[in-house]
Amino acid sequence: MKSILVATDFSPAAFNAIDYAADMAIAIKADLLLLHVYQIPVSYSEIPVVMNQDDIKQVAEKDMKELKEKLIREKNAGLKISTEVRLGAFYPELKIVCENIKPYTVIMGSQGTTAAERFFFGGHAVYAMKHLQWPLITVPPGVSFSSLKKIGLACDFNDVVETTPIDEIILLVNDFKAELHLLNTGKQEVFDPGMVYQAGLLREMLNELKPQYHFINCENIDDGLIDFSEKKHLDLLVILPKRHGLLDKLMHKSHTRQLVLHSHVPVMAIHL
Repeated sequence: MKSILVATDFSPAAFNAIDYAADMAIAIKADLLLLHVYQIPVSYSEIPVVMNQDDIKQVAEKDMKELKEKLIREKNAGLKISTEVRLGAFYPELKIVCENIKPYTVIMGSQGTTAAERFFFGGHAVYAMKHLQWPLITVPPGVSFSSLKKIGLACDFNDVVETTPIDEIILLVNDFKAELHLLNTGKQEVFDPGMVYQAGLLREMLNELKPQYHFINCENIDDGLIDFSEKKHLDLLVILPKRHGLLDKLMHKSHTRQLVLHSHVPVMAIHL
């Protein structure tokens, strides 16, 4: 049985991501796991504040129970929902849960509406996208799930056999009966025999999906991808983290904020 894991900090951005995840789970008949990771606050004030770990956990579990009941009332589609509240640092705990359940995908809000939400939850999303070995979707505020009709795959056509998770891409496209658009982030005006050869290999591997090919000619890769995704009304932009590849270029600090935190289209990272 497929399972979708959605992480929440109970912020508006996280609630939106949960709603997106629930609708996606219904669409592909997957189970939904709601995860909240909390830490014991540290007080730096002169007046000591006693924080009771059990109280913090009970409040979180109460909030999760109410959230689950709310989803069941609103979705009313036989969606199987489970919850988990864990103490610890966010990413290590997220990784442990993923290793236990092996999710179809992890879903997080890409940013919040307040400066604090953008800093804390947005930072978690960026770090997880770079390091988590399970597929991860970051959902922009206000974006809802209806279907994935158009999926864009950003590729720099370098070492495609070794760095492209073909099985995962085929599964994703077939699960949603989507169109696949391959976005070449190289320079179209520069003839590169090696790139032509790599493009041919990728075409052969993804031939059954009949992808459409596009060239993104833009000085800033992230700007080009975001602009294309919005103009072509993509439902999902997929990037492939790999050493010395596209995500390394994107994950420069300014590019990270632009792509993950500023995109109006959900972004998915799939690791090989």
